[in-house]
Amino acid sequence: MTRVVITGLGVKSPAGNTAQDVFATVLAGKSLATAIPELADARVPVSIGCPLAPFEPDDYFGGRELRTLDRTSQIGLAAAIDAVADADGLPAEGCGVYVGTGGGGFATLENLIVGHTLGREKVPVHAVPTLMSSSTASRIAIRYGFRGPCLTFNTACASGATAIGEALRAIRSGVVGSAVAGGLDALLSPLAMEAFARVGALSERTHAPSEASRPFDADRDGFVMGEGAAFLVLERADLAEARGARVYGEVSGYAANCDANHIVAPLRDGSVAAECMRAALLDAGLDTGDVGHVNAHGTSTPHNDSAEAAALHACFGGRTPPVTSTKGVTGHLVGGAGALEAVIALLSAREGLIPPTANFAGGPEADLIDIVCGEPRPAAVAPVLSNSFGFGGSNACLVLTPSPES
Repeated sequence: MTRVVITGLGVKSPAGNTAQDVFATVLAGKSLATAIPELADARVPVSIGCPLAPFEPDDYFGGRELRTLDRTSQIGLAAAIDAVADADGLPAEGCGVYVGTGGGGFATLENLIVGHTLGREKVPVHAVPTLMSSSTASRIAIRYGFRGPCLTFNTACASGATAIGEALRAIRSGVVGSAVAGGLDALLSPLAMEAFARVGALSERTHAPSEASRPFDADRDGFVMGEGAAFLVLERADLAEARGARVYGEVSGYAANCDANHIVAPLRDGSVAAECMRAALLDAGLDTGDVGHVNAHGTSTPHNDSAEAAALHACFGGRTPPVTSTKGVTGHLVGGAGALEAVIALLSAREGLIPPTANFAGGPEADLIDIVCGEPRPAAVAPVLSNSFGFGGSNACLVLTPSPES
């Protein structure tokens, strides 16, 4: 089977704006959730979140281009630019772009509607391209002249992992030789936050933000919204070797399926998610015993975490490798989550060091799975399974294998 390697990483996230900064932050195991005054001023029921680390768009875009980019596209395009630079450039020929987003330009549309309704501003001439969910993918392709497929995926919270997995399939099948793949979202806006609060997805610990995101913990009550983007440069192994590219590791397996059960709730027994994990491992040519650890979807919602623990227990026959969820630190980046967690999982596997699950103090899920908590746990350098599950029952699982020299 064609090997697909990872040669570049780029991130813009609450935990930092480089892959190494993010990894150091999640190893510390401290939540980044904080009160957000703009949400409180808007009287949103949940006014906490994990905002992006300080980031200067002017470092990436000229004034004219910047005026045509909304915040979501700024974050996503900057992360992709960093990934391509980290890969030391990328030949344009035969390169595709694969982007996942759950919300696209939702926050920008919200602002436009409010401004237009109140008569504060006219609709800008660049409104339509700004609002397109495919805008970020198109802008990446335009910047670098990538004329392969330019695709945008929306599988809710699994979108970033889906984009990476579909890029893997495209390279294996010979559609492209390389790809820029990842995900993004920026949904810390009043309407988006109120909508997620209404469906019961968000933690209501507004009085204690740093304790709100607590994956698998018995006292969890919902996730904390985060924002950001992550992109990976994927290349056919022989092409990367020919140009002397540094290799972080491989995307060695991928699978996707659907619970086909409920529009927001996971299947309680986790059986379909377990099938997805098994299929990803099969795609990678691995057995359950080959997996060094799992980066769980682990959102801190009661139903997701119990269903995922059941799925992991079933997949690994009751003997799971160590399991972590980094959303305790970063919050949930929705479409960006699976991509950011793929980066973290790969670096964890390379370094042989698993980040702790922030705020986990105990719970019944610990009877089913081995949850890393308290401090980073040393582990053998080995493949890692990264899970992403979304509203609508979308499941996407990636297997990432560190390079031999790790």
